[in-house]
Amino acid sequence: MQLYIWRHNRKFHSWSMFGEPCVHQSMYTDAVAIIAAESAEQALQLLAGSGQGWLPEELARLTPTVLPLTQPAVVFQEVRCE
Repeated sequence: MQLYIWRHNRKFHSWSMFGEPCVHQSMYTDAVAIIAAESAEQALQLLAGSGQGWLPEELARLTPTVLPLTQPAVVFQEVRCE
């Protein structure tokens, strides 16, 4: 089992970034998904089945951070200065 962490920030999104993924159906600025699964494919399936507006085909375009659940690790940190 591993943790799969996807994060996508659209704070500086502009029309010049047409090819940039859109990972959620909402008009988000920052989207974070953390899923415990056996594989990235399983993690994306779990997100797709959650009914929370995630777009797994777009998330698949990003490389997640992967953390094994067999050792201590910092899972998430965030500092926002807006």
